[in-house]
Amino acid sequence: MQSIIIGTAGHIDHGKSALVLALTGKDPDRLPEEKRRGITIDLGFADLDLGNLRVSFVDVPGHERFVKNMLAGVHGLDAVILVIAADEGVMPQTREHFDICRLLGVRRGLVALTKTDLVEPELLSLVQGEAEELIAGSFLDNAPLIPVSARNGGGLDELREAIRDLAKELPARSADFVTKLPVDRVFTMKGFGAVVTGTLVAGAIAPGDELDLWPLGKRVRARGVQVHGHTVERAHGGQRTAVNLAGIDVSDIERGMVLAEVGRLLPTQIVDVQLNLLATAPKGIRSRSRLRVHLGSAEVFARVRVLNAAGEIPPRQSGFAQLRFESPVVAVHGEPFVVRSYSPAATVAGGIVLDPHAAKHRGREVAAKLEQLQLLLDSDRRGKLAVFVGTSGDRGLRLPEVAARTGWTDNVIEEIVKQAQSGANAILNAEGVLIAAETFDRLRQAASDEVKRHHTREPLSRGLARETLRERLFAHAAPELFRAVINRLETDGVVVSEKDVVRAADHARELNSSDKQLLEKIGQVYRAAALEAPTLEQAFERAGINAGQRTHARRLLQLLIDDGTLVRVQPETFFHSVAISQLKTLVREYAAAHEPDRLIDVPKFKELAGISRKYAIPLLEYFDRERVTVRAGDKRVVLR
Repeated sequence: MQSIIIGTAGHIDHGKSALVLALTGKDPDRLPEEKRRGITIDLGFADLDLGNLRVSFVDVPGHERFVKNMLAGVHGLDAVILVIAADEGVMPQTREHFDICRLLGVRRGLVALTKTDLVEPELLSLVQGEAEELIAGSFLDNAPLIPVSARNGGGLDELREAIRDLAKELPARSADFVTKLPVDRVFTMKGFGAVVTGTLVAGAIAPGDELDLWPLGKRVRARGVQVHGHTVERAHGGQRTAVNLAGIDVSDIERGMVLAEVGRLLPTQIVDVQLNLLATAPKGIRSRSRLRVHLGSAEVFARVRVLNAAGEIPPRQSGFAQLRFESPVVAVHGEPFVVRSYSPAATVAGGIVLDPHAAKHRGREVAAKLEQLQLLLDSDRRGKLAVFVGTSGDRGLRLPEVAARTGWTDNVIEEIVKQAQSGANAILNAEGVLIAAETFDRLRQAASDEVKRHHTREPLSRGLARETLRERLFAHAAPELFRAVINRLETDGVVVSEKDVVRAADHARELNSSDKQLLEKIGQVYRAAALEAPTLEQAFERAGINAGQRTHARRLLQLLIDDGTLVRVQPETFFHSVAISQLKTLVREYAAAHEPDRLIDVPKFKELAGISRKYAIPLLEYFDRERVTVRAGDKRVVLR
């Protein structure tokens, strides 16, 4: 069965609620004050079963004081019924509601001329002409204008048939977006706890699903799901949905929050947008103005920075701007919103979110940012992704960050990335981090150059420490990006990556005869010292190395460490590998003779090695690190 959501729009007391009641048999006015005063104050809901079509009505208040409530319900509509009373014609809130629908991108609808039982044919014809003039050139141009009477039922069958025809024209809801439900009503049910309702804009929700509640940042679980008052196994995008939530108290939830797929959407407080001012706006929007922004079901105050030289967008004009919200919101690229002036509150503009996770712009950055925003407005999905990835620079953009900006599902993102791996503005997937191919190539070249420079400075070094290379070039990048660059350089045969260093593939440490003699002398000193290792200064002195040669000798010493001739036991204490190997053999032979305990203490270790405590303790600690031994109180167990 096809499901669609239709909102009502129109001036107060033009019969919106009465029309919904006449169509569905359900009164959308639920509050006692609404019954007492005879006006709609908050959102009302009702549904209509037309056989193979299920229609959800969102009935909104028409009074100018309650436009805020009206705006909380008109996001995510498939179509609108513009209600105009035949005994009054087009009124101020008729125009404001109509403007709001246009600003929010509603593309289908029809006009209902209500209260026809109260007027003569001549007046009805006059109001019909007034309505045609209002909708001319808009999305409702050439839409059906249907005279109806909720009191005597006149025209209701024609209206139902028009709704059936309207539904046939509506495109199916896209499956390309992650689950998102802006909350427009919160209440509690005895025995069930917290319940929220809203238009499920995209995705699906089933009982048992875990969801994020933003901007609260709370993980909740869907205990039960209903559509049109009936329990369902799964609610789908485009349905009015009620969700019974576990894991949260009703007092923690409020209208304007968003239920979303886990780990996909994120709150923000700075967004770049395109603003479109109404012709009826009393004045333009200037930088630093305080505005009321209606996004989804939320109303949030924001300061605006207009991104043009004048710092202002005049009425009837469009322009790029940055909104800085006073509290967090959840927004995605392409999401429409409505702007009302701070005081007095009046609808002045609408817009589209372009970059939902923007940074504050410095003056010199604005020109480049305007070009990017124009691309976000005009490009296809591949072009939009290229802008988001390109602006992330060396940091790159993780796949969940793409979802947070666009609302696209993982499958959509992966497909776009595949398409974008070649050609202009190519994008690479570096272990789940997206980066512009141009940026990746620049980082790859920079890493290769840095390794070569290190070899020039330190020709006897085995290579540049991996962590040093990462800190110099990739300090603000994801670890995955650093690994991907090094892996690509290895694949290309440019570098060799070892556990702790990166070296050029063609790097060879060539020694002259003098250096070879120095190395041989140092090695002989440590070989002769066995387990009574000298300090570095003592070793150099015994090797006949004078003070002027010792800085160079320290560099040569690293070669003996790298090839395993010397073993570093402490930062400045080295033993010859032969002596260490022989000592390991002695210790293990001792342990084998003392099965099953295999215990050795410091005195026995000193005796076996023939050394003093000065050397015994550092060697035992080294054996602990190498898993030759493990401490057991004041003794050690020799491992097999």
